[in-house]
Amino acid sequence: FISSVAALAAIKINSQVKDWMFFSHVSAEPGHIIIIQAMEAEPLIALNMRLGEASGAATVVPLMRLACALHNNMATFEQAGVSNKDG
Repeated sequence: FISSVAALAAIKINSQVKDWMFFSHVSAEPGHIIIIQAMEAEPLIALNMRLGEASGAATVVPLMRLACALHNNMATFEQAGVSNKDG
């Protein structure tokens, strides 16, 4: 929640910094929900957590690494020999 407050402050200073942020999760804390809404952010997950200590980031970083690996290493249809022709 503290990092979200810092993110909101940074966005208020310079709105372009939001382009470099990712929002891991929305906390069950009511204040966090208000901050996420104020930033017009879309968190990647909502697991009703309120653990703190970067638990949302720790949960999401492996998912982001997986998404990057898939994006960078997945074959194209042509490379995989997939045809878009009927039959």
